[in-house]
Amino acid sequence: MAKVETPVEAFLAPLARIARKHPEIEGLVFWGGEGWDPAPSEALEAEEIAFYAEGLLLDGFHMDWALVAEGEAPDHLRLCFWQEGEPPPPVAAPWSRLEGGRWTP
Repeated sequence: MAKVETPVEAFLAPLARIARKHPEIEGLVFWGGEGWDPAPSEALEAEEIAFYAEGLLLDGFHMDWALVAEGEAPDHLRLCFWQEGEPPPPVAAPWSRLEGGRWTP
């Protein structure tokens, strides 16, 4: 019998797929509060991204992720986390969003 994915696993499946397809890609972690810190708090290697995010989602955090590009090629995964309510307003950036998703517990 096939294992049924949990909602968190289903949400993170695209991140795992991107990490397998682009093993050199980084996940840049941003934390929301009163606003978004302009610099990431940490950079994750491709194989760490889904595992890191899963732990936070299971702890009740919200997440918005985006595969972003400067030009046409994927550049990095932007992983934005916050604890309650609506996320802070987005930071204007010179990149385009190729793919993304939002988790709200």
